[in-house]
Amino acid sequence: MNFRWITKSVIVAAALIASCAQASLEIIITEGVDSARPVAIVPFAFVGATKPTQDIGQIVSADLMRSGKFNPINAMRMPQQPQNSSQFNASAWDRTGVEAVVMGTIKEVGMDRYTISYELVDVVKAKGGVGQPMMNAAGRIVGGTNHILHASEITITGKQFRQYAHRMSDVIYEKLTGERGAFSTKIAYVLVRDRQEYRYQLVVADYDGENEQVLLRAKEPLMSPSWSPDGTKLAYVTFERKQSQIYIQDVYTARRSILTSFKGINGSPVWSPDGRKMAMTLSKDGNSEIYVMDIATKALTKVAPHRAIDVEPTWAPDGKSILFSSERGGRPQLYSVELGSNQVSRVTFEGEMNLAGKYTPNGQAIVMVNRTNGQYNIARMDRTTKFMQVLTRTYLDESPSIAPNGSMIIYSTLHGSNTQVLALVSMDGRFKARLPATNGRVKSPAWSPFL
Repeated sequence: MNFRWITKSVIVAAALIASCAQASLEIIITEGVDSARPVAIVPFAFVGATKPTQDIGQIVSADLMRSGKFNPINAMRMPQQPQNSSQFNASAWDRTGVEAVVMGTIKEVGMDRYTISYELVDVVKAKGGVGQPMMNAAGRIVGGTNHILHASEITITGKQFRQYAHRMSDVIYEKLTGERGAFSTKIAYVLVRDRQEYRYQLVVADYDGENEQVLLRAKEPLMSPSWSPDGTKLAYVTFERKQSQIYIQDVYTARRSILTSFKGINGSPVWSPDGRKMAMTLSKDGNSEIYVMDIATKALTKVAPHRAIDVEPTWAPDGKSILFSSERGGRPQLYSVELGSNQVSRVTFEGEMNLAGKYTPNGQAIVMVNRTNGQYNIARMDRTTKFMQVLTRTYLDESPSIAPNGSMIIYSTLHGSNTQVLALVSMDGRFKARLPATNGRVKSPAWSPFL
């Protein structure tokens, strides 16, 4: 049997993780902004004495740019900076080519209390036409509100600015694309600081790397974080007791409990869509095989038994089947097993091997690590047409995880002189970004569900 690939994905990967306790991520956009849709986030007007430290407009602008679908224009290119739609000059904005404009006001209403109001205006609708608003000679809109896609007002504290800005971005993204935004989500990942006693860390942060929270520090490797469907817990693999074990840990209370500690491999935990079961890789009977555990009773069921090495399970969105990597056909490829009948079918055929498969949230495609001509890259395969598109051109890509709205993929890759970093790629492959830590290396990313 070819043990080389499982060694890479289950054991050796832990030795490559490295970073430090304060290694916050920085998103560096590398490709795809020029082809994105132009929008404008007008700097919010401030009324009051104590200006908040967080700039909501900048946060929203960065969110939309990082989505890969929008390119916020520079404030210097804006023909005006209106505070609300009554000040909006449709004719002036129409000449910029911008599709939509966000404008608003921040008003200080008490000690560390601010009222934020904003509007999202569709520039095309604002130009007028049948059933659309009317403009006067100065370009001001004098009738109708169809051009206002969204308007909102809320009072929050200064500490809530970043969180509220991400929620604003979610709303704006959904209004402009028809898809739910994922800017209020989080990511989990693994860090290591080689010269520290507790080298390995399990970290949770906002999707953009801000607000880091170290959930666990350990002397031995930590691997494979996986979010519960409600976003309150993480399952992961630890070697703290000199062998692999699977733990579940509450993200908010940090309380944790052991799930498995069998002899051999305890790896790749992943929650079922209903949160009641955990699929995993175990070698307690000698061979690496896929099991499903009932979390409440700890009852185990072996699925798709075979003499070949089976690893890296992931659930289909409907919870009725499991995708996994197996070498039962020779080289590692993706297979699916129907849990009702235990019937196994091969899913991938293109390339030298395919690993670490993940279903997109709508179930229409599978994202994976594809090896072709010796290169490991992230690819997406349409489940109906079987067409496979390689999305990345980076080096030794692994551990893909998909945003809950299916728009982006976060993965681990090598950059520079073998530095482990996280990277982003849009589902169509056009937008790309790099997320290196400011002081160290990061890997094993897991994107949370909607929170």
